[in-house]
Amino acid sequence: MADNKSKRTSSPALPWKTRIQLSILNTFNDASRRRDGTVNRRLLRFFDSRIRTPANPNPINGVRTSDVTVDSSRNLWFRLFIPTQLTEHDDSSSDSQFPVIVFFHGGGFVYLSPDVKSYDVVCRRFARKIPAVVISVNYRLAPEHRYPAQYEDGFDVLKFLDNEKSVLPENADLSRCFLAGDSAGGNLAHHVAKRACESKFKDLKIIGLMAIQPFFGGEERTKAEIELAGVDLLVSVSRTDWMWKAFMPEGKGMDRDHEVINVSGKNAADISQLDFPATLVVAAGFDSLQDWQKRYYEWLKHNGKEACLVEYPNMIHAFYVFPELPESGHLISQLKDFIHNQCEKN
Repeated sequence: MADNKSKRTSSPALPWKTRIQLSILNTFNDASRRRDGTVNRRLLRFFDSRIRTPANPNPINGVRTSDVTVDSSRNLWFRLFIPTQLTEHDDSSSDSQFPVIVFFHGGGFVYLSPDVKSYDVVCRRFARKIPAVVISVNYRLAPEHRYPAQYEDGFDVLKFLDNEKSVLPENADLSRCFLAGDSAGGNLAHHVAKRACESKFKDLKIIGLMAIQPFFGGEERTKAEIELAGVDLLVSVSRTDWMWKAFMPEGKGMDRDHEVINVSGKNAADISQLDFPATLVVAAGFDSLQDWQKRYYEWLKHNGKEACLVEYPNMIHAFYVFPELPESGHLISQLKDFIHNQCEKN
């Protein structure tokens, strides 16, 4: 990355619309976090009721959606996004097969869900522009459900898809499956991919991983975390510390250098012998987590894995969920190219 020292002392250039949305989100999320480590879900439900959107079998922007239950006892479900052009293809043609993207939303393992409007819109864009069948997973949230609940949910969705192919359209190709996620979802996608590498499936094969500004951390305070204090509009050390504490099991002696948090640190898992999928890592110049993300990329390369790093020096954490930002559309083009390239190789 180019020298961003001067940029880090200023604020990112963002439209007022984006700044207002960030301010509202931060206000409600900060207010919901209690000192005792719990979350005021009642307050969040009041806020969420205004930003949630139901599934719609009628196409919106070229994509129809439905919600599929995996396990009602733990509220594990996913929203299925099917582009209308998929149903317009001849199923007998090999060219009609569409890749499958299993997507995990962000929110620090504490917030959000697939039916939040911003993620509904993002996944519609994925489905339409790539195009692909998109599965957006509703996993359990902390602190009510701590690690490893989220990872179990993510992996169980893969097993469900492998065993219940009928929930997908006929021309959804599970042998060209990609895992993707932003922020906490990027962390989740990595660890689900690792577990999938250690498992066997009948039809499902993961050929790519897209870690969009993944939420990793550690006991250390990185250069970006220090320099961007007060500049990063969404992520701060105090917020991430609270989220990691909510995520970690109580009384288990787990700290932020655990392998699931500090994925490339001293306690990192050995993936050198795994057939780990090609990975696209996305980082941004005004994201306090960028140093952890770049270390993740370097760690993948060090372990002999195919990885590429895409950087947006002038962007913030979660920039791509704001369609008014040109970089948001550019990133989707990058993801599209990555998916098409991996599909050609496999």
